[in-house]
Amino acid sequence: MADARVTCITRQPRKSPHEGITHLGGHGWKRTKAEVIAAIEGGRDTFYIQTGVNRAEIGVLNGPNGKYLRAYEHGQWNDSLLTLPTCI
Repeated sequence: MADARVTCITRQPRKSPHEGITHLGGHGWKRTKAEVIAAIEGGRDTFYIQTGVNRAEIGVLNGPNGKYLRAYEHGQWNDSLLTLPTCI
């Protein structure tokens, strides 16, 4: 199982910004949202972002338009995933 640090995202404009995320990336890798969701739900990989000295886990939620990804830290879902720069 891999534990991957997410350092960038790619998104398209959507009503819900979390549902607009299309790709996540890190040092030397980039995956589609669907690939990341499948890896998390299948228990194959974990994903996280570093927020200062803290670690925020990436989790899967169900929204009105399907599954989407969001950061979870200190017992709460937050928008820190959306603060990452755009993947190149």
